[in-house]
Amino acid sequence: MKAFLVEKVGDREFVSGIKEVSTPKCGENEVVIKVSYSSLNYKDALSSVGNPGVTRNFPHVTGIDVAGTIHESTSHIFTKGERVLVTGYDMGMNTDGGHAQFVKVPASWVARIPDSITDKEIMTFGTAGLTAALSVQELLLNGVKPENGEILVTGATGGVGSIAVSILNKIGYKVVAISGKENKIDYLKKIGASEVILRDTFNEEAKKPMMGEKYAGVIDTVGGEILANALKYIKYDGVATCCGLTSSHELNTNVFPFILRGVRLIGIDSVECKLEKKQAAWEKIASKWKIDTLSSITNEITLEEVAKAYNQLLAGSAVGRYVVKIA
Repeated sequence: MKAFLVEKVGDREFVSGIKEVSTPKCGENEVVIKVSYSSLNYKDALSSVGNPGVTRNFPHVTGIDVAGTIHESTSHIFTKGERVLVTGYDMGMNTDGGHAQFVKVPASWVARIPDSITDKEIMTFGTAGLTAALSVQELLLNGVKPENGEILVTGATGGVGSIAVSILNKIGYKVVAISGKENKIDYLKKIGASEVILRDTFNEEAKKPMMGEKYAGVIDTVGGEILANALKYIKYDGVATCCGLTSSHELNTNVFPFILRGVRLIGIDSVECKLEKKQAAWEKIASKWKIDTLSSITNEITLEEVAKAYNQLLAGSAVGRYVVKIA
């Protein structure tokens, strides 16, 4: 079968590209999925250059998301021909991922695709969409309602950010987006942002230990200085979620938002969260949270175009979601 393979050829030296590899064989309580679509994520891009924090086993097939049909199963849960998806767990990290014609995974990692959404649509969401949905869910669970005020979304042109903006707008929130890409202001307004603030302007203005109360909640996708500054603007009893580190893994902040305004900072993990929680999120994404702007944030590519797209992700120039057509 064809697969996008990363190979280690020397100390900290890696090469990647399309290769012919053996089709995986189904083991006990496993399934082999015939892949129709996958997607690209920042973690995939890191894996493609041998980042040891993501992948240590080589040769390695990238792709932390996959959608397709059951080709072979030794599990009593799934039968041949069922439409399924996998996001997270170890797939695409140290277990071969979805950038191939077939992928083998434990049956316990697999979720069914709701009938109301296509394979391509669910891969447009993928890990990024699941992460965005889990972030929105945390705002709701913690009492942040549309009438409480605006929601700030950082890294808004990225995969998680774009989908978060769209979902929030869909369910009635007023969204303020932060981006470092001035040429994408119209794009962000098209997908649901009512206001766009440029990253440098936002950081320059947030110089005090605390700023005026402005946002009912924050969905942060980048970490670092932007998250630290966003916390300063959150209203009393507000919530910030954090799911990314493309700006920085460090968070240099102060305790004032937490002890003076009761602000809560909640971490979002879509990799190891329970399958039941993932399945519930997919059902929402496929129904009342299904956004109308999918075509605006989707870039469909082939396996042959994956390497170029990885370069864009690593350079921070990617916009929206890359969906990889396999079948």
